Order: sequence, then structure tokens, then C-alpha cells
Amino acid sequence: MAAEYILRMGDGKRVSMSKEQIKEDALAGAGNAVDYGGVPELSADEIDKIVEICTMPGKSVSVEYGMEVPMSHDISTIRLDGDQGNSGVGIPSSRLVGMMMHERAFGADTMELGHIDYSFKPVKPIVSQECQTMEVAQQNMVVPLFYGAMPNMGLYYTPDGPFENPGDLLKAFKLEEAFASMEHSAEHLTRDIVWIMQKLMGAGSDGVNLDTTGAAGDADAYGTLNAVKALREEFPEMYIEVGSAGESWIGMHGMLEFENTILAGLWPHQQVELVQKAGANVFGPAVNTNTSKTFPWNLARAVTFTKECCKVSKIPIHADMGMGVGGIPMLETPPIDAVTRASKAIVEIAGADGI
Repeated sequence: MAAEYILRMGDGKRVSMSKEQIKEDALAGAGNAVDYGGVPELSADEIDKIVEICTMPGKSVSVEYGMEVPMSHDISTIRLDGDQGNSGVGIPSSRLVGMMMHERAFGADTMELGHIDYSFKPVKPIVSQECQTMEVAQQNMVVPLFYGAMPNMGLYYTPDGPFENPGDLLKAFKLEEAFASMEHSAEHLTRDIVWIMQKLMGAGSDGVNLDTTGAAGDADAYGTLNAVKALREEFPEMYIEVGSAGESWIGMHGMLEFENTILAGLWPHQQVELVQKAGANVFGPAVNTNTSKTFPWNLARAVTFTKECCKVSKIPIHADMGMGVGGIPMLETPPIDAVTRASKAIVEIAGADGI
């Protein structure tokens, strides 16, 4: 009887798989990335390495000595004081205490301050409070401390924002109006990110983490990239990290360009070229997890996309590794067996510079 290995589905469910099934799914997942993204195939040795990682006997695994990488964080301290649906654990603690815990107890390489809503637009009315918190945190911490938030351009659409929802306009075949709404929202997004970070940099922030870029489509990415460009011009030494929302920026607009490149439909290895042109220091590619596929399928797919992104990039790559991305199951509290195996593969096979 063939040996069975306990692995996961993309939704976190435990499943038993033989070594042959693991290899078959890894080949299929890698092939899917090749077909969709037009990236090179993994070698036979790289597929075998994925199988080896998946079949390691320990519940958790780690990288080999000498291959350790730094970790940058998003969602700030929400993972401590936030609700479980947001991957938090509901511990009542201040943000300052949470940041210091990450530095002194968890050994975090970097940390960030973030608003509980974790988007730029809600920060505008309370930016003075954020500046005060940033100043106090910098006085108590040693690791690089950034300000983190999502561009989240959807907040600029009705009913939350001033511009009519392009989704409603598109359904009504009001294409020009929908395009105009996205363009105006992107302009406001750029302006708000720059204005907020001007204040936070004045309060001592070491930089910014623009998390989940492109979540509202190509216009979201457009507004973010223009903000990065403006910030780099004003603050030549600031740290700018851009994390993507997904493996491909959805063409809600379809015709927006940055540096003479259409943004719609770009894959991670194409996204990073524009991110580095805008002036970012680090890029976080996101490869979405398919909940109906197995962990080996999702992992091989994530490795294939990320490897090509690392290959073409001139800036460090910190792969997005969390619930629903990077081969990790879509689960509020991702299982440690999947998290450590995915992290090991992304570093050792794909060549990520960090996580």
C-alpha cells in the first residue's frame, strides 16, 4: 500500500494524498501558471523539490540554514486586537503595545502602524492622531516602523464615497460615465495617499506599506502607482513597499496606462516592472489560492508565478504569504503545516527575498 501524506485543500480541509498524487497535482498547478501567465515551466528538479517539501514528516518545516529571509508585515497589530474574521485573536491591547510585542516578543524584522479600518481614506479625519501615535511608537522601538494601509479605492464610490459606483454604471451600459468615475477616484486616491504620508513622514515614519494594491481593479493600481511616484520624488530616502491584491489586476477600466503600459491583466512578473519604475523599494506579489484545489496544486502554481517575478525584478521581492495567497489555504487561521511548507518553497525554489 502506498504511503499517504496529510495535506490540505485550498480551503484548509485535511486530505490524504499519495506521493504520486502530490506530484501530479504539482505538475498541474505549475502548468496552470504557465498557461495563464505565460511564464516559464518549473524544472523536473523543482517539481521534485515541491514534492519533497510536501512529504516532509514534521508538522512544520523550515528553510535550510543560511536561507533565512526578513519578514515585513501588513495589517499592523490588527492580528492581535482584531476579530478572528480578520485573522485577529481578540486580545485587548493598544497599538503601541502590539507593535512592541511584535518587535520584542515575536522577533519581527519590520513593523507598521495601521488604522483599524486599514485603508487610507478613513485616516484623513484622524491623521493627527496617527501622527501622534507614530511619534510615540518611534520613541519606543528600534526596528523599521512604517505606516500601512490599503489604497482600497472602492471606498471612493457610492454609498461610501463621492463618486458613482462604476459597477452600477457599467451594468447600465454607461461606459464613459463609469470610466470617468474610476479616473476621478484614482486622482483622489493618489492625492490622499500623498497627503497622509506627508504628515506621517513628518512624524517620523520610516516609510509606507501600500497593501492590497489593485483590489478595485486597474484604476486602483493606477492611483497607487502615481502616489508611489510622487512620494519617491518628494522623499528620496523613504521606504516604499507595494503589495499586490491579486495575481492579475482586473481591467475594470481597461485603458489606463502607467509608463506607457496598460495596467489591466498584468501578472506578477509584469506588475513588478511598473512598481519598480514608480520608485518602490519592495514588491509583494500575490498569487491567489483556489479553494477547490489541493495544497500541492496551489503551491506549485504560486512558486511558478513568483519565481518569474523574482527573476525579472530589480528590487527585493517579499512574497504575499497569508490566508488565500501564496499557496496558503483560504482560512481565517491558516494551518501551520501549510504556512511553513509554502514559505519554504517560495524562498528556496522561487527565490523570494523576504515574506
